[in-house]
Parts: sequence; structure tokens; C-alpha cells
Amino acid sequence: MMTKRISVTIAFLTGLGLIFLGTRFLLTPENAELGYGIRYNELGDYSFHYIKGIRDLFAGLLFCVFVLTKQTRALAIALLVGTIIPVVDLLIVLNKNYTGIAEYVPHIMAILVCFFFGLILLLNKKKVSIEKAI
Repeated sequence: MMTKRISVTIAFLTGLGLIFLGTRFLLTPENAELGYGIRYNELGDYSFHYIKGIRDLFAGLLFCVFVLTKQTRALAIALLVGTIIPVVDLLIVLNKNYTGIAEYVPHIMAILVCFFFGLILLLNKKKVSIEKAI
């Protein structure tokens, strides 16, 4: 039960972090870009930043809503399926010749958090007490 609580708490904090990142990409795109690990700004066009921002904001809200509504299975599935996002983000950052370990770490951490905590939550079965079973 403690493992589930820790996993749900980590998922909620991850959701809050994504809400922060998404909001940052929407409100201060140039600052957010530096933390992401790429350099992209074509003559003041922040389309990429806004796309990334709304994606992160949506995912963060989804995780938090699942936690607050106690939808643990949905949260687990969203985390596991959502692992594809930091994996692809990492591949994009790895493909740049100006990035280093500092830009890789946030993506690697996101992969680990999404995959392992999603897996823990998915595999966590409710224990049925003997009284309730009879």
C-alpha cells in the first residue's frame, strides 16, 4: 500500500511539474527552450514552443486529474503510454550536436518516472479482505 501511495504522489508531482513546464513554454518560450535542450526560434516564430507547451500542460493536468479522482488504473496506463513522449524528446535532443548530459538528464528521468511508476501502479492489485470476500 505504501508503494502505491508513493507512486501516486510521484505521479501527482510529475503532473504539477508538467503543468509548470507547459505554462513556461506558453508564457516564456525562450527560457523554456533552453531547459528543454534545443535551440529553435525562427524569426520570433514560437509555434513549436506553443505546441510543446500545450502538450505538457495537457499531460500534467491529465495526471493530476487522475490522481485527484483516484483513477489509479487510468493514471498507470497514461504514465506507461506517455513514456513515448520523453523517449522521443530524448532522441530529438540526442540528435543535436550542441547538447550534453545536462540536457539529457531531465528526459531520462522522465522516462524512468513514467515507466516505473506507471508499471508499479498497473501491477498493484487491491487486496481483498476475507470479510469482504465472504
